Amino acid sequence: MPTRAPVNGYVSHWFDELPFSRGPLPGSRDADVCIVGAGYTGLWTAYYLKRADPSLRIVVLEARFAGFGASGRNGGWLSGLVPGDRERMARRYGRDGVVAWQRALNDAVDEVIAVAGREGIDAGIVKGGTLEVARNAAQASRLAAAVEAERRWQVDGIEPLTADEATRRIRLDGVVAGYHNPHCARIQPAQLVRGLADTVERLGVAVYERSPVIEIGAGRAVTPWGAVTAPVVLRATEGFTAALPGLKRRWLPMNSSMIATDPVPEQVWDTIGWQGRETLGDTAHGFFYAQRTVDDRIAIGGRSVPYRFASRIDRDGRVPERTIAHLTATLHSILPQVADVPIAHGWCGVLAVPRDWEATVDFDRETGLGWAGGYVGHGVTATNLAARTLTDLVLGRQSPLTRLPWVGHRSKSWEPEPLRWLGVRGMYLAYKAADWHEARGARRTSPIAVVADKIAGRPH
Repeated sequence: MPTRAPVNGYVSHWFDELPFSRGPLPGSRDADVCIVGAGYTGLWTAYYLKRADPSLRIVVLEARFAGFGASGRNGGWLSGLVPGDRERMARRYGRDGVVAWQRALNDAVDEVIAVAGREGIDAGIVKGGTLEVARNAAQASRLAAAVEAERRWQVDGIEPLTADEATRRIRLDGVVAGYHNPHCARIQPAQLVRGLADTVERLGVAVYERSPVIEIGAGRAVTPWGAVTAPVVLRATEGFTAALPGLKRRWLPMNSSMIATDPVPEQVWDTIGWQGRETLGDTAHGFFYAQRTVDDRIAIGGRSVPYRFASRIDRDGRVPERTIAHLTATLHSILPQVADVPIAHGWCGVLAVPRDWEATVDFDRETGLGWAGGYVGHGVTATNLAARTLTDLVLGRQSPLTRLPWVGHRSKSWEPEPLRWLGVRGMYLAYKAADWHEARGARRTSPIAVVADKIAGRPH
């Protein structure tokens, strides 16, 4: 077995070296639009606003550097996954609106690919779809239900797979069933966010890094180096939202962790396949997500320490050693072929989870304040759709995007501590117990997980 210790933290493996930091805000200034956060949401919004109206003076403020948060740490799934529960949203806002939302997200996959091509952003994009697999009977029952759900929501191209058909794509161990969804592309996340930052600067957007916003109010965003005064202020802070005054319980910063192997030797790839570069996931409650990277590594992630007390966040991506061990064991269980390939890097980051697990886009024309986020881990594509929607809202344009059901959606706040820590910890302990139960022969979803989903309000 490999014995070399992996690099731990330093934001993520996607940053092969940390970017040269742009300068901070050089004192107070005026703008037409101030965007707080230089991740995907903030940069996409700056891009579409500037393209729509080149005269706009747009300032983006970032606490560290562009892509420091989830945009530079995620699993690299540019997918049409809905950041919420379609059934619940349909009950509240109508089925047709949710179908339109799903179609818009699928279309957004191609929109990101098109913009990257047009702007010369090399993000390692390969649209190979997603391979979802089941490794026991209970997982297979959920997978079959997921196939039917995708078809009900008019997602085209869903292909159920037998075990043999799934393993012809990727020679995984212990697969009993699978399905392929074409609406996903593998990307290198940091290359996309770096490319977006460079692109908006070329368009004339001012991006200031090392400029943490300590207060957001109508008409202004305040940093230690000065304030930006603007009639429109947009919050794009996702997992870091809880650090802002008055927003401690708005969105919970959920932790997700990843590891990446050394480059896998060609002869080992010959035993694995994975020629289509599909993204890969499973239907366990403590699920994993993975990709074959641009440089032929395997990157795999999951939830190990899902939440830190009082909404604390990680220290520059440093992850507990037990999490690296857990993800390594998961990788070796599905792909024993790479048991002798060292783990190069482990890291983690936070994503935002609203209390009802439903993302939102909103803009208050009276105050000029807007926001988007709460993507529950499905934000790589949703950020693009959210940004185009925010652009229409800010510019006062009625469009099909402004009528989508997440526009104006409001979630209640999370419970105060210690209730939210106990609740999240209990939920994931329940999922762990449910996976243990199902791995030992349960034919259907464990009732432990069903109860946990109901209590947490999580989509299932």
